[in-house]
Amino acid sequence: MNLASIRIFTDDVARLVAFYELLTGVSARWANPVFATLPVGSAELAIAGLETLALGGTPDAAEPRANRSVVVELAVDDVDREFARLREAGVTDFVLEPTTMPWGNRSLLLRDPDGTLVNLFRRPDAA
Repeated sequence: MNLASIRIFTDDVARLVAFYELLTGVSARWANPVFATLPVGSAELAIAGLETLALGGTPDAAEPRANRSVVVELAVDDVDREFARLREAGVTDFVLEPTTMPWGNRSLLLRDPDGTLVNLFRRPDAA
């Protein structure tokens, strides 16, 4: 089994896609105005409007801006450089500035525009 994608439902697809394009440096592939994907490593980050749920007959299956239990984690080469780049680009919703965790990961936590936690990290053995 392989993780294919993580999908985030939102009520503002363009805004969330723009954030993740800035964050990842990857251009989104738009299927239509309410669904886009960003290839990240061997998986994809999908951003979808609630309209896409209605197409499958499950319009109430997700609620934008309600996540309080999932963290999108992205491995990066240099956490401190990413922090400086994002701050320079105007990102302000940092939860934890670059910190070395007790298990050795260098980590930066921030929130996307819908409030989902994002962890940019580097494992100590990635050096």
